[in-house]
Amino acid sequence: MTMRDSLQFVMRNVKKNKTRLMMTVLATAMGCCFLIVLLSVGIGFKQSIVDHMVGDRLVTEIQVHGKIEGNNNDITTSDMEKFKQLPNIKTITYKNYVQQDLLPKLEEQLLSNSPVMQVDFAAEAIAGFKLSAGVMPNAEAAEVILGYHAIEDTSNVIGKTLELTVHYHEDNKVKQQIVPVVITGISEKPSREWQQDTMIYVGEHTLQQIEQLTKTQFGLLPPLAEELEQFLEGQAVEQNGNKVVFDEKDLPAIPSPTDDRIYQNVTIVATHMKHVTKLSEQMKEQGYYNYSVVSELKQLDVIFTVITIGLSFIGIIAILIASIGIFNTMTMAVTERYQDIGIMKAIGAHPAVIKRIFLLESALIGLLGAIVGTIVAYIISGVVNWALPIAIEIFMEQKLPSGFTFSSIPFILVLSASILSLVVAMLSGYRPAKRATQIDVLRALRRDV
Repeated sequence: MTMRDSLQFVMRNVKKNKTRLMMTVLATAMGCCFLIVLLSVGIGFKQSIVDHMVGDRLVTEIQVHGKIEGNNNDITTSDMEKFKQLPNIKTITYKNYVQQDLLPKLEEQLLSNSPVMQVDFAAEAIAGFKLSAGVMPNAEAAEVILGYHAIEDTSNVIGKTLELTVHYHEDNKVKQQIVPVVITGISEKPSREWQQDTMIYVGEHTLQQIEQLTKTQFGLLPPLAEELEQFLEGQAVEQNGNKVVFDEKDLPAIPSPTDDRIYQNVTIVATHMKHVTKLSEQMKEQGYYNYSVVSELKQLDVIFTVITIGLSFIGIIAILIASIGIFNTMTMAVTERYQDIGIMKAIGAHPAVIKRIFLLESALIGLLGAIVGTIVAYIISGVVNWALPIAIEIFMEQKLPSGFTFSSIPFILVLSASILSLVVAMLSGYRPAKRATQIDVLRALRRDV
C-alpha cells in the first residue's frame, strides 16, 4: 500500500467519525493554545520590562568613570581613541559642562536655570537622542538644542536665536561677548515625571568659540591677579611656628584649549546587549572604572526564565491531558475497524503498513490541533494586548507605557508547540497502532471482537 492509499484510507475513516475526531482535535487544540498563550505572557512581560521599559540604550551602554591607576583619572583624547578600537562599539558619547554661567537669553527672556552642555551631536543621534520637535543641529554650525523644560512655551522657538554671554579676562579685567546660536530642536520629554531637562545642548563649534575667548577648556574663568593674590594670602598657614606661603605653582594648572582634551560623562554604547559584559571586562583589564546595568538585568532575566519554565510545565500538562483523548479515540478506531484490519492482513498487508495508517491518523489529529490552537492563541494574544491596557486605564486609572506588550508569540514558540503537539499525538496513537498489527485474522473476519 502506497502512502497515497494510506492517506485515502485515513480520510475515509475520518469522515465516518467526524464528531468524535473534531472533539479530539478540539481537546488537542486547547492544550496547544494553552501552552502558547501561557508562554507568550512570560515572553511578552520580559520583552516589555527588560527590553522596552529600561530602554535599548540603557541596557547597551557602559558608563566610564575614570582610570583605576594613576593620580589623574581624567578621560582624555588618547583614552577616547583607545575606546574606539574596542570591538562591537556602536558609538561613544560624552557630556562636557561649560564651566561658567553663560546667561542664555531668548529675545527678552533670561533662561537663568539652564546650564550649557557640549555634546557630540553625531554620536548622540546614533545613540538614540530623541527630539520632541525640530531636527538635530549641524556640528559645524552655531546651532543648539533646548531641553524640554528650559522654557515654558516651546511652540515657536525653533529657528530663533539664543544669546550666550561669555565672560573672559583681558588686561586683568572681566569682559563679555555675546555668542549667538540658533535653536534647531527641543529634546524629548523625560520619561519620568520628576525629571526636568533644562539643559542647553551645544556642539563642538560653539564650545570652540567660547574657549577662544576664555583661553581655557570649557570656558573656565580663572581668577584675576588681585583675586589670586588675596586667595593665596588666605592660604598661608603656620607650620611648626613658621609661616608657609603658597604661590601659583602650588595651584593646579588650568588646561588650555590646545592641551589634551578632557571628556566628562563618557558613555560607550555597544551594538547589542550581549556584548556589554565582555566589553566591560575588557575595559577593566585596560584600567578603566566602568558600570553597566546588565549586571542587574541578569537577575531579572533569571526570574523571568524561571517563570517561563513554570508556565511551560503547566502548558505541557494540558497537552498531556489532551493525549488521553487521542489515545481513547485511536483505541476506539482500532476496535471499530477490526474487520477492515483483518481483511488487509488477509490480502498480505505488512504490519508496518497497518501501523503507519493509524499513526498517520493520530498525527493528523495532532497537526489539526496545533493549527487550530495556534490560530486561537494569536486571537487571544491580540485581544489581551488590546483590551487589558484599556481595562487597566479605566478601572485602575493607570496608563501603561507606550508599546507595553502583555503577550508576544514568536515563531519559534509556535514551531515548538506544534512539534510537541505532533509528537505527543503520535506517541498517544502508537500503542493502539501496535495493537492493530497484533489482531488475529480469523477472529477479525468472524467479527469475533
